[in-house]
Amino acid sequence: MSSFSPFSKEELIPQAEMLEIKKEKGELFIGLPKETHFEEKRVCLTPDAVAALTAHGHRIVVEAGAGEGSNYDDKEYSEAGAKVSHDTKEAFACNIVLKVEPPTIEEIELINPQSVLISALQLKTQTKKYFETLAKKRITAVAFDYIKDEHGVYPVVKSLSEIAGTASILIAAELMSNLNKGNGLLLGNIGGVPPTDIVILGAGTVGEFAARSALGLGARVKVFDNSITKLRNLQHCLNAPIYTSTIQPKTLAKSLRRCDVAIGSIRGKNRSPIVVSESIVESMKEGAIIVDVSIDRGGCFETSSVTTHSKPTFEKHGVIHYCVPNIPSRYARTASFAISNMFTPYLLNIAEEGGFENAARFDKSLRNGMYFYHGILTNRTVADWFDLPFRDINLLIL
Repeated sequence: MSSFSPFSKEELIPQAEMLEIKKEKGELFIGLPKETHFEEKRVCLTPDAVAALTAHGHRIVVEAGAGEGSNYDDKEYSEAGAKVSHDTKEAFACNIVLKVEPPTIEEIELINPQSVLISALQLKTQTKKYFETLAKKRITAVAFDYIKDEHGVYPVVKSLSEIAGTASILIAAELMSNLNKGNGLLLGNIGGVPPTDIVILGAGTVGEFAARSALGLGARVKVFDNSITKLRNLQHCLNAPIYTSTIQPKTLAKSLRRCDVAIGSIRGKNRSPIVVSESIVESMKEGAIIVDVSIDRGGCFETSSVTTHSKPTFEKHGVIHYCVPNIPSRYARTASFAISNMFTPYLLNIAEEGGFENAARFDKSLRNGMYFYHGILTNRTVADWFDLPFRDINLLIL
């Protein structure tokens, strides 16, 4: 009986071991220009993050004064290993440009062709010309507000929403004091004194952190949302039995008439739905506070209209309205920390993978945030919005 071997004679001979080829680490050349957008005080990298990147051999050019709004001076960046430049063009001439706000058309002109731009996108404020200018320069652009991790979470959006939620309660507490011509109530719970009543519209991240802060101060909190799942998750997160309800007009109107503070944090697909009419605002207490966090999506109170950090409030029907779209910029240092914490691991990973191309090939979250690849539009939402040609990023990066 003949013996059968599944291996050929050559295969039985000891083989040379195949070692994995080591990836060539890339050196990054990063530019950090100063933000020029109205009342924008945040910065993409803190001096600590710059020190971590320069320790790995990366070069960083920081425009003079870039960290001033977040109380970081040029000396701190210089000591962290960055080059501090008084020339705006030098910061924009780096291979990777980091910005909080999207660059203006004039700033895009300063970026070298084939560079990588990482900033917010803020689609609602953009024009067709912005995207055409990026395409002309063959820029690869990543929107950090579109980066989605493996858990389906938008890390930067979530961090900034946490700040906005916590801040909304702190802002309301300030506005209620006599110093700010409020009704003189202390937001919280003092023995023998009825606690402050707070209504929160929306049970997302902003609503959760607003509720968490308000409960921490001892206020009485009511949360309204049309998603039972979100309301259930909120109760689970807070470990506290709080009042939750779906948005039923009569119940909501009754709660708003009695409340001292109303926080609006409902976001729609394109615009926040208006869930509180002007007549309900009219029926609210004299001196009550409305903080409409969703004003960047149009606001969820009919009486809301955009205000600025320098003139943050207006009064309508005896109710004080705070409708600043960019609340995290009010706490610029904390917000800069949050953004920097997200940027640093991504940048180190890009270098580890041997450059942006390789990193994007293996990192799906980076591809999620990418809306331009060498001047080719890769985001369907942008393409539909501005009627521009679109290509799937997964077909371009192989």
